[in-house]
Amino acid sequence: MKKVLCMLLALAMLLSAAGVMAEEAAAKDILVLFTSDVHCGVEQGFGYQGLAIIRNQLAKDNAVILVDNGDAIQGEPVGTMTKGSAIVDIMNAVGYAVAIPGNHEFDYGMENFLDLAKNKAEYPYISCNFTYKGELVFQPYIIKEVGGKKIAFVGVTTPRTFVTSTPTYFQEDGVYVYGFCEGDGTALYAAVQKAADDARAEGADYVVVMAHLGNEAESSPYTSFDVIGHTNGIDALLDGHEHAVEPNLMVKNKDGVSIPFAACGTKLSYIGYLRIAADGKLSTGLYDAKDYQAPDVTEAIAAATDALNVKLAEVVAHTDYDLTINDPESGKRIIRIMETNLGDLCADAYRSQAGDVDIALVNGGGIRVTIPAGDITLNDILRVHPFGNALCVVKATGQQILDALEWTSRNVPEENGGFLHVSGLTYEIHTYLPSTCTQDDKGSFTGVTGEYRVKNVLVNGEPLDLEKEYTVASHNYMLKDGGDGTCMFQNCEILQDSVKLDNQVLIDYIVDVLGGNVGEMYSDPLGQGRIVWVQEAPAE
Repeated sequence: MKKVLCMLLALAMLLSAAGVMAEEAAAKDILVLFTSDVHCGVEQGFGYQGLAIIRNQLAKDNAVILVDNGDAIQGEPVGTMTKGSAIVDIMNAVGYAVAIPGNHEFDYGMENFLDLAKNKAEYPYISCNFTYKGELVFQPYIIKEVGGKKIAFVGVTTPRTFVTSTPTYFQEDGVYVYGFCEGDGTALYAAVQKAADDARAEGADYVVVMAHLGNEAESSPYTSFDVIGHTNGIDALLDGHEHAVEPNLMVKNKDGVSIPFAACGTKLSYIGYLRIAADGKLSTGLYDAKDYQAPDVTEAIAAATDALNVKLAEVVAHTDYDLTINDPESGKRIIRIMETNLGDLCADAYRSQAGDVDIALVNGGGIRVTIPAGDITLNDILRVHPFGNALCVVKATGQQILDALEWTSRNVPEENGGFLHVSGLTYEIHTYLPSTCTQDDKGSFTGVTGEYRVKNVLVNGEPLDLEKEYTVASHNYMLKDGGDGTCMFQNCEILQDSVKLDNQVLIDYIVDVLGGNVGEMYSDPLGQGRIVWVQEAPAE
């Protein structure tokens, strides 16, 4: 009996201690740390090593969970050369608890991503609106117990993924079988609302939406603000896709209740957080990499990158000038709204390497980084063109070319990844005219209902003939796959099919045609006057 009493006393003491520990845990603030649009920037900003260190430091005084809002596995050579596998290895090592697919998770093909998500990632992917033949591919939400509270994470991926990745990856035998609740926004809002309601019914104390949506004009009606404004019962939305830096905005839901919204930029320059205080108050913010000393590289990062470094450091050419994607004065990205010298160089490379063609077109969203003046390494080229697209040539009418220019200029002066840089062609964008482009529910071009904003198109100095056929060089993403919604070329006669990869196109042009040096011809960061904005209607 004495032995039993001792055991009961010991058990009572353990239960009492457990209760005290539970109270202490509950008294801690909860921190949801989130990253987004890392784009393989494993050593940029905080770097994944810095992220792990910050997470561990914060965990001493807070209950911490780490999540990712998409576009992690693409964007640098380490992703391109391993099809994202090395990045998933690093994310496993860092200890992510949840992730969602961004549009660029699909850039190496559907089979590749699903294999990574289901067989390699040690964290679950979630999305409430990513479907295959009408059925969800992943769980719409997941509930994690953190600091004594049940937090439901709801994943949502932009329906613009169709045109911002490769459209054919979402098809079987030319028919779309994958979906993202596309349309007028109604289906998307309903999917998010259902996931939030179901999570509440399952006992969630908080519902946090992990979004890869953005708030760019071209993303409407699929923006984060659209989703918040058409739903209720969500406690916070943490966003990605747009690369916006927004620490603590409050946005009203459909009931007029303001909820926290935050976005953490790109390349780990910031780590975002949602703080759930012990008293239940929610707030968001950002940790800035500039405020922290850069840490050493982890073993996982070294293993993923060291084998590539020697090859990537090879000098392949030289440039006398910065070849830019940014405004030289403000530093703002302009490659998706106007001409730059790097845009001209890339377009000229396609036209040159295609042989005897009339024009070349290159989308600004496929030109990712500036090349600084000096030696150009293989790494520089791969970072400019990380997608592995291949040179193609088609025969297209002047009308199809005009439609492509009109479609990809529809958002100017707002960004559009499809914005076209050109060679052998010049054009004006009359920005005072509203766009009248129409699109289908997948975000692909269907027509123009009013006056064209694009005017005075010249091909090698001669007015564009809408009835004439021209030879057009670009890549498979745009000419064959309808990327960025430029579907007007998909039925054109293909004259050259996947001749060489985009990075090799650029290298060969600089080395073989320019003699290994980018010189005076590309000295002006704003290009050669091939694309002109006309901001006021000409006087009559």
